[in-house]
Amino acid sequence: MDNDVSAGSTTTIVGRLALGVTLLAFGLGYTDLIDGVTAADAVSLAHYIGGVALFVAGLLAFRDRDTANGTAFTGLGAFWFTWAVSAGAQVSDNAAGLFLLLFALLVLSLTLAGGDTLGQGAHGLFFVSLLLLAIGRFADSTGLGKAGGWFSVAAGAVVWYAATAALAHWPTALPRRAAGRGVTATG
Repeated sequence: MDNDVSAGSTTTIVGRLALGVTLLAFGLGYTDLIDGVTAADAVSLAHYIGGVALFVAGLLAFRDRDTANGTAFTGLGAFWFTWAVSAGAQVSDNAAGLFLLLFALLVLSLTLAGGDTLGQGAHGLFFVSLLLLAIGRFADSTGLGKAGGWFSVAAGAVVWYAATAALAHWPTALPRRAAGRGVTATG
């Protein structure tokens, strides 16, 4: 990647940084890794960075004719905004589980849509996170919620790396072996 970054690439980097930070804060809140920090502590960050900033990045991606990132960023921005403004509201565990499950389907669509390996991997991890969190809410299982938090942390780390790698010109693909190398015939 050269130093002259297109608007679409800049939008992707900003969107990924916003998503990465939000996923890390959200996930760490569910893991109980940091004493006294819960998912509810990520509400402001999720509202403004994950919700508003990510949604705006999605609109800018659409403007740049980047349908994949436009869809991902606006859809996930809507998720974070809704999650943040509804935090603290008295809803049943089943209603919260349904909300998480519906957005897990959105993230599954983003995973299956393809794209670069890091983006697809991050979406896949986030899908597993939302699925575990939803099932945890349905089953009243804090263990599943904690596992879902760890998957969010992993997804956030992957998204953060993807954005940072684009800025710092780090590798984003694993080296592959040449076809046929290292394969021995048996017989």
